[in-house]
Amino acid sequence: MISKIKKQIVFSGIQPSGNLHLGNYLGAIKQWIDMQQNYSCIFCIVDYHAITIHQDPKELKRRILEIAKIYLASGIDPKKSIIFQQSDIKEHTELAWILNCTARVADLDKMTQFKDKSGKNKESVSVGLYDYPVLMAADILIYGAQIIPVGEDQLQHVELARTIAKRFNSQFGNIFRIPEAQLQKQGARIMGLDDPIKKMSKSAVNTNNYIALNEKPEIARNKIMRAVTDSGGEIKYNSQSKPAISNLLTIYSLITNISIKELEKQYAGRGYGDFKRELAQVVETFLIGFQAKYNKISDKEVFDILKAGATKLEPIAQKIITNVKKNIGLS
Repeated sequence: MISKIKKQIVFSGIQPSGNLHLGNYLGAIKQWIDMQQNYSCIFCIVDYHAITIHQDPKELKRRILEIAKIYLASGIDPKKSIIFQQSDIKEHTELAWILNCTARVADLDKMTQFKDKSGKNKESVSVGLYDYPVLMAADILIYGAQIIPVGEDQLQHVELARTIAKRFNSQFGNIFRIPEAQLQKQGARIMGLDDPIKKMSKSAVNTNNYIALNEKPEIARNKIMRAVTDSGGEIKYNSQSKPAISNLLTIYSLITNISIKELEKQYAGRGYGDFKRELAQVVETFLIGFQAKYNKISDKEVFDILKAGATKLEPIAQKIITNVKKNIGLS
């Protein structure tokens, strides 16, 4: 059982909403695959987080299966890692309520993600959208996770989990481990193909912003060819003065495992046209291989893996909840 393994525990998850795209894969999932070798990994489908905004029930069910298949097709191995569905373990929400009573309004008011997602409609969005960082803290703390691989936009939420854990431990005894965020240096924030100043987003209105993992490869090829570029024609990485080509270089490097420095040498003296044509081929080839693996995975296989994951984790979650309730005087 995972609680007896000496390796450090990793926890991360993705919401089953929108189309998972190349940025999700390169900025998160690809990192997880490598982590399986050295850590005890727990990868969640965070479906409770998805319902902070309205979801069509049939579509949500479909996307839960889709996310699990994407994990498996990407190389997440259920023999090495635990994959599960958040709502299958009731202790997540039970702990979230308890942590709500430790968290402060001032803590949540600092969360920039809420400000970005709610925009000018703060009065009409769900309480869940405001409060979901506390549920995220519960997701992390309930398994004693030590390493949390995240993108830059989620660093603030891991810091909140640390703050809540320290505050709770100070008040009620040393129950929770203090997690650490791990940010992938290259590719942690893949930017939009239509606007390299904004993050690639599965909720983007303009579908040219992203390349979905279930995209037809020929459509993905066209999106790369239409991707914006910077002034000048030099294939050189500089995130400040050349954000567009730097983003494309990052994508190329992460898919092929060729360093950016090597790519710069390879394309020295060549123009954006050559570069984008060859990157388009790289992306197309990647998607063909990925989708072939995805299409071989059956729904039954997914259900069995998710059930097995929840069965392994439930005793750990129950033990934490029992200790928490005892320390705060509920039992």
